[in-house]
Amino acid sequence: MSRPLRFTFILFLAALGTALAAVGGWRYARASAPLSGPIVVISIDTLRADHLPAYGYAKVNTPAIDALAADGVVFERAYSHAPQTLPAHASLLSGRLPFEHGVRDNIGFTVKDNERLLPQLLRERGYTTAGIVSAFVLRKDTGISRGFDFFDAEMPAAALETSISQVQRDGMQSESIAERWLDTIGSSRAFLFLHLYEPHKPYAPPERYAAYAPYDGEVAYSDEIVGKLIRYLKSHQLYDRSTIVLLSDHGEGLGDHGEQEHGLFVYDEAVHVPLIIKQESNAGAGRRVADLVQHIDLVPTILDLVKAPVPGNLHGRSLKPLLDGTGRLPETSVYSEALYARYHFGWSELTALTDARYRYIKAPHDELYDLQRDPHERENVIITPGAPTPRSGFAGTPSPRSAAEYEHTHQALRGALDRLVAGATIHAPASVPTDARERLQALGYVGAQTDVSLSPGAPGETLPDPKDKHHILETYRAAIDLAGERKWSAAIGLLQQIVREDPGMADVWVQLAAFAGRTDRLDLAVDAYKHYIELKPSDPGGYLGAAAALFKQRKLEDARAHAELGAQMAGEPKGEPGNPGNDIARSRAAAHELLAKIALARHDADGARSEADLARQADPKLPLPAYVDARLLYDQGKFADALPLFEEAVAEQQKLGGSRLGELHYFTGDTLGRLERYPEAEKEFLAELRDFPQNIRARAGLAMLYQATGRPDEAAQAIDDMKRVTPTPESYALAARVWTMFGNRQQADAVRAEARRTFAEAPRGLKSGARAARH
Repeated sequence: MSRPLRFTFILFLAALGTALAAVGGWRYARASAPLSGPIVVISIDTLRADHLPAYGYAKVNTPAIDALAADGVVFERAYSHAPQTLPAHASLLSGRLPFEHGVRDNIGFTVKDNERLLPQLLRERGYTTAGIVSAFVLRKDTGISRGFDFFDAEMPAAALETSISQVQRDGMQSESIAERWLDTIGSSRAFLFLHLYEPHKPYAPPERYAAYAPYDGEVAYSDEIVGKLIRYLKSHQLYDRSTIVLLSDHGEGLGDHGEQEHGLFVYDEAVHVPLIIKQESNAGAGRRVADLVQHIDLVPTILDLVKAPVPGNLHGRSLKPLLDGTGRLPETSVYSEALYARYHFGWSELTALTDARYRYIKAPHDELYDLQRDPHERENVIITPGAPTPRSGFAGTPSPRSAAEYEHTHQALRGALDRLVAGATIHAPASVPTDARERLQALGYVGAQTDVSLSPGAPGETLPDPKDKHHILETYRAAIDLAGERKWSAAIGLLQQIVREDPGMADVWVQLAAFAGRTDRLDLAVDAYKHYIELKPSDPGGYLGAAAALFKQRKLEDARAHAELGAQMAGEPKGEPGNPGNDIARSRAAAHELLAKIALARHDADGARSEADLARQADPKLPLPAYVDARLLYDQGKFADALPLFEEAVAEQQKLGGSRLGELHYFTGDTLGRLERYPEAEKEFLAELRDFPQNIRARAGLAMLYQATGRPDEAAQAIDDMKRVTPTPESYALAARVWTMFGNRQQADAVRAEARRTFAEAPRGLKSGARAARH
């Protein structure tokens, strides 16, 4: 080589070295720099991974999620740890497994005070944080709000036709709140957690998605909501700088293994979730990752991206090497659990371990699936004594040699699962306040729990296998659906069918009692509550439910006896005395509130005041003493004297923001009406109906007010609403009575005739309903 050529070559090498160093430096700088834009986590409740085009599904269009997947990294095998909303989100935001953070069910559990969630960890790094959720199951009381600077879980007021608006809101409304929050913070160093409840049941997508199956239509609507948020980010020059995580808490059964919804099983349709991560500047766009990942990997990943230390009690892994394509992670197994069956039905819990090839499910009849050969989990490759034998015709039926290999895998995974959960116990849940239970039941969640053993010496393997009992759960859910359509008799019939087959199911008895109360079948309600009390004698809710039904029947002594038992079972509040956030304290307050109302009905002024004071001790935010004093004056016909006390109670309730006191606004409105202060009375009646839409006396009072002020059409509508919202013999009897008071006997007779057609026991029901209406 000539000297000039050699010199040129050396210069080229030097230049190349400088260029490579620059590229390497740029890569290092990008890798080592913390994020400069917002972090957005979008959790789409109940979304199956295999119902998205990004995962190969062809029966729905999701252009926004498809575009996000094209700009991001798609994880093909991401798994949830629990097929229920609250436990799954507790794992997502804590980075810990359910038996570590202790939230094992949607009902009766809260995030512990010492649990450090992702928003708190980010806030310590200077992030402004917001959580916006779309369902009551993630309400603030669950503790899932911890660490958020701004947390919005407000559900819309109850609609006339359905109670579901009490427990969820349209995801589009939640997205709009998210936009408004982003507008106000004045910083791109922000963490937004947006929870959408579509496509959770009930599947009711907008009409524009009617061409799809109902579940897929909800998936399409959730995609529309995601698209709206992405357009916002782009229009505000935030999208390219944003780190966006789209995932689901769990999937949906859709009948694949007999379960239509979720909570019972831990098959792939329930725990395989989508996970798409779009990085800042769309780094790694279009990459697909087949490695096994899990919910508890989210917290370490985000902390790694922001260069924050990862707490030592987290067992998840940062996915950053997979996002960047710079390395692989060691193989792992994913733990999942379903305790819904044990808490609500007394059946066995299910726990599972999923690795790169197999899923092992620990149950009374163990299950092992070879996911490579059988991705839909149709063939259990182990045979448990007493369990049904595998179906024939499976392609590649195991040979004796492979059967032995499967048994070896079965024992290895069972041992690994036992070691993982060693020392973990199934704790009893706290009792749930009645208002929370009713709202959760509107979603189809069972609202009571059966007693569970706290001892590892009573394993779930000794209990019934959910695989053998799932038809009972489906019957229960069918009853809930019928009740949502106000087909009360059919719903009651299904629940009666369940308790005939299995009379030991406490939760079904309490639901039967609630439905019977809605239809004015009060004897049936009391009987069902008594069965519940026999099964769960320590739960104050059974006594209070029976007391309320007996009170409605005007059986005051029996009602008082049951309410006193309820107060006794509630006992002294655990933890801080008088803490209204304590579930036992709320049950105790509810017991004394009911006892105060029973004392009022018995004209026992001293007893009513005493019980009001006891209720106030249990819940300082309950304005019961002023209400009782007002009622005593009202019952004497001293309306002008009663009004200031009613108004004091209303103002106190608004100021303290505690539990709503039933009939407070009704009696305030009725008092104002008697004093001919009609505009103010109307506001109070409407306020009562906003909090308690089934209060027929408030609707009757509103109808009479409208009639008195020359608004007959509105009066007629109020009467129709009364029958539609609360279709009971009592409401029909009251509607007929109001029409009679208006001098319209023809309409009154028409209502009575309609009642006879509607109710099988019309004469008895109308008679008792009319008697109750007079009180």
